[in-house]
Amino acid sequence: MASGGSVDLEDVPSLDLMTELLRRMKCASKPDKRLILIGPPGSGKGTQSPIIKDEYCLCHLATGDMLRAAVAAKTPLGVKAKEAMDKGELVSDDLVVGIIDEAIKKPSCQKGFILDGFPRTVVQAEKLDEMLTKQGTKIDKVLNFAIDDAILEERITGRWIHPPSGRTYHMKYAPPKVPGIDDVSGEPLIQRKDDTAEVLKSRLEAFHRQTEPVIDYYYKKGVVSQLHAEKPPKDVTAEIQKSLS
Repeated sequence: MASGGSVDLEDVPSLDLMTELLRRMKCASKPDKRLILIGPPGSGKGTQSPIIKDEYCLCHLATGDMLRAAVAAKTPLGVKAKEAMDKGELVSDDLVVGIIDEAIKKPSCQKGFILDGFPRTVVQAEKLDEMLTKQGTKIDKVLNFAIDDAILEERITGRWIHPPSGRTYHMKYAPPKVPGIDDVSGEPLIQRKDDTAEVLKSRLEAFHRQTEPVIDYYYKKGVVSQLHAEKPPKDVTAEIQKSLS
């Protein structure tokens, strides 16, 4: 029976129920893992996180998405976050850690989580560790997507997308058959406003200044795995599996 806004299982198709049941049975034997993904924009975190999530039955926590969800759901922390956003202020580290704290108690995070986009500063890392210690857990592994800035510039500035379908191309690695035109629809491709050398430069400066010290912080705890993020995605996946085994 449904109660408190939960889903009535009688209304869920049998195939969906069986699929979820089999997934949970497979997941039961997986070891718990609490991971942080760190790397500059374009380093491949977005490609690898769904693979890690499925392989180890983890929940994927992207702080931007979580903040928006908390605001939309009008949770007590979401209301506080909205107040800060409406004033044009940054949401405090304590609030973000509180939202993560709430999220990791959900059943989908039972086997652990992947944190993507947080912590971005050493202070945030310390607050996160403090919260996890109170729960009797800790970060098991920090995956550092190490890559040279020059490679990133080539990767990002060469990206073109077809907005209606989300199809992506790269002028060097996966070019369209006709330059500037989507292979399937024949419609024009665009470059995202963020995919320029200028925007990338400022984002990389912020990453080196704020987030690289976070890698040093976790190195001292002996939990960092250095990945060669310039390699093809399959090779990076193999490196990740090796470091998590």
